[in-house]
Amino acid sequence: MKSTRQNAILEVIRDKDIETQEELADELRHKDFKVTQATVSRDIRELRLLKVLSAAGTYKYATADKPENGLSDRFHRIFSESVLSITHTYNQVIIKTLTGSANVAAEMIDSLRWPEILGTLAGDNTILMIVRTVEEVDTILRRIDDMLR
Repeated sequence: MKSTRQNAILEVIRDKDIETQEELADELRHKDFKVTQATVSRDIRELRLLKVLSAAGTYKYATADKPENGLSDRFHRIFSESVLSITHTYNQVIIKTLTGSANVAAEMIDSLRWPEILGTLAGDNTILMIVRTVEEVDTILRRIDDMLR
């Protein structure tokens, strides 16, 4: 029941701008979940939901792994402005960035949660990205190239 309810919460916040716990509880009740404010509060904490600025200028709930609007745009802009070059060998991709930008650029990549990427390691101006297979490197390079445009 709990996982079903939490999946419903994720669906609701994906489809609607939910500003308060009470609004979220009402939406869940409309979906035939019997919830209290305490239950909703616990679910919000367990799902690690954040309050982020919506396009309308109000705050809404969002998942921590999916930056919304301003934050996502900022990450994307910082990434595209800081990348200097990209090379690869086998299943490793090396991204050179402006000095001091590698950590932010790696965080942008990590936040995308691409299943082909096993992990990133950032220094001051270099990111080492390990891709699951050699065959998937081209897919990753195309996606990164699209982000840089």
